[in-house]
Amino acid sequence: MSKVGQFLRESKAELKKVVWPSRDDVVSSLKVVIVSTVLIAVILGLLDFAFTEAFRVLMR
Repeated sequence: MSKVGQFLRESKAELKKVVWPSRDDVVSSLKVVIVSTVLIAVILGLLDFAFTEAFRVLMR
């Protein structure tokens, strides 16, 4: 149990050294993730639609 105990003590010590982001930083990052996800989804949706229509025209 000494290795497990040592691991847990060292993990706790390392977590105390972590600089956690502020709430504003987290909210700002979340906004960037949401906007970029929506933007990429729209672009991929448009590309999918364009390729589907192109193949539909070519296969007539």
